Amino acid sequence: MISDRLDKLVDEMVTTGVRFEDAVHEFEKRFIAKVLGSCDGSLTRTADALGIHRNTLTRKMAGYKLKKRS
Repeated sequence: MISDRLDKLVDEMVTTGVRFEDAVHEFEKRFIAKVLGSCDGSLTRTADALGIHRNTLTRKMAGYKLKKRS
């Protein structure tokens, strides 16, 4: 099911001319924000859930201008 939804989204993005870099950027930003929210703003838990180092998460959050919840 997710594969079908993703196929449709990719088809739409290709048809409308969305650049690969823009698609990856937006996906990563939203994915990090969603996981961060589900981890109640805990950077350690978010990094663990994403399978990345906490420093990498912090760097990506700064790049995407994402803030952890207080």
